[in-house]
Amino acid sequence: MHSIRSVLFVGRAERLHAEGVAESPLLDFAWARDAEEAAALPLSAFDALVVDAADERVARESVARLRGSARGACPPILVRVPATSTTSEVVLRSAGAALVCRGDATPLCDALDALVDEPSQRPDAAEPPRTGLVARSAAMRDVLALAERAMGSGATVLLSGETGTGKEVLARAIHDGSARRRAPFVAVNCAAFPETLLESELFGHLRGSFTGADKNQLGLFAAAQNGTLFLDEIGETSPGLQAKLLRALQEREVRPIGGSKPRKVDVRVIAASNRALPREVAAGRFREDLYYRLAVFRIALPPLRERGEDVLPLAAHFLRRHGARDAKPGCHLSREAADLLLAHTWPGNVRELENEMQRALALAEPGEAIAVRHLSDRLQETLRPLAAATRADAPDSLRAQLARAEAWLLRRALEAHAGRRAATARALGITREGLYKKMRRFGIE
Repeated sequence: MHSIRSVLFVGRAERLHAEGVAESPLLDFAWARDAEEAAALPLSAFDALVVDAADERVARESVARLRGSARGACPPILVRVPATSTTSEVVLRSAGAALVCRGDATPLCDALDALVDEPSQRPDAAEPPRTGLVARSAAMRDVLALAERAMGSGATVLLSGETGTGKEVLARAIHDGSARRRAPFVAVNCAAFPETLLESELFGHLRGSFTGADKNQLGLFAAAQNGTLFLDEIGETSPGLQAKLLRALQEREVRPIGGSKPRKVDVRVIAASNRALPREVAAGRFREDLYYRLAVFRIALPPLRERGEDVLPLAAHFLRRHGARDAKPGCHLSREAADLLLAHTWPGNVRELENEMQRALALAEPGEAIAVRHLSDRLQETLRPLAAATRADAPDSLRAQLARAEAWLLRRALEAHAGRRAATARALGITREGLYKKMRRFGIE
C-alpha cells in the first residue's frame, strides 16, 4: 500500500488554482476539462480522481463515465459539489464516488490531506515505500519491489537499462534506504575518464607516482568508506581495470598507484551499464568473473516506452519539482500536450521527458497550462505524419486513411525497437505472426 501522490482533477481548473487546492507540495496533479477528456487518459496512472461538478447530474454522469472507462481497477473518486446543492451523498456514493465534499476548498483540501495520510486501498497500485520514485506501471513497481529487497541486503547490485532510464536515481534510492544511508554515496561515470585517470580516481595515488601527481589522493573507494560507490557505465572499462576492480571486490582492499601497501575498504558497490553485459562477456569484452561478482543482485530498468502509465505522472512530477525551483508554480499539462506526450516513444527515456518539462516551464507563465506550443519541435513532429495521414478533408476512404496511419505506427514501433520484431510485437500487444502479416500487407521490410 502507498499514500496518495498523483491526482487527476476533472472540472474547473481555474477554481482549483485560485483556491490553492492544486498547490499541495505532497501531490503531483494533472487536469482535464471534463469526464470525456479525462476518460482518454490512462486513469490507472493516478492514485485518485477529483471531480469538481456544478450539479448532481454532472457529478453522477462524470463518475459513471470515469468508472466505465477505467482499464482495470478505478482509482477512488472524490466529488465536490456546490454548498447550495441538494445532492444526496447516498446517490453519488451509489454511482461510485468514494467521498463527497460540499462548498469551498477547505473540505476538499481536508479530504486530500486525509487521503495522503492514509494508505490507499487499491491493491493494484501498491508501491514500495522509501524510494521517492514515481512508478505507476506494473513494470516499474516490480523494479521498486526489487529495490526494496536490495535496501535490506548488503549484496553488490548490478543495474541494467538504456541511457536515461534512471539508473543513478535508483542507485541513490537503494543507498538512502539501506543501513549505509548515513555514510557517503559516491558516483563516478566510468566512461568519462581514460583508463589511467580512472584508476587513479578509483584507487587513489601517491605523490610522484606519475607525471602531475603532486600530492597524495585517496580515491573514490576510500571516499565512499562505509557507504556506497556507484560505478556507472561499468561496461566501458578496460580489461586491465576490470581485473583490478575484481580484486577490490574480492579482497575488500585497494592499492593506490605507486603504493606498496593495500588499504582495507568497507564499501558497497552498485554498478550500472546500458550495455547487455552477458553479450559483452560472450564477445570477450568483459570479464566473466567480474560480471558474476557484480551481478549478485540484478535489477533491469524498463525503457519509458514500455511503461506508458508512468509518462503523465512523471511529467506532473517534473513540472511540480522544477516549477518550484524556477518560480513557475501551478503549471500543468493541457489535454493536447498530454496526448502528445503519450504518443511519443521517448528514445531518451525519463531524462528526455524531464528535459521537455524543463523547456516547457521556461516558456510558460506561472500557473499556465502546458500547451503543444511549449513543447519542442521534435516532439510536435511526432503527430504530424499521423495528422497528414488522417486528414478529415482527405479524398481517400476511411479505410485507406486508417491503413496509412497503421503503417506509420508500425514503422515507428519497429524503429523504437531497433527492428527487433519480437520486441515490437510485444510492445504492440500482437503476435509475431500478426506483425509479419501487417508488415507484408504494408510493404514494410
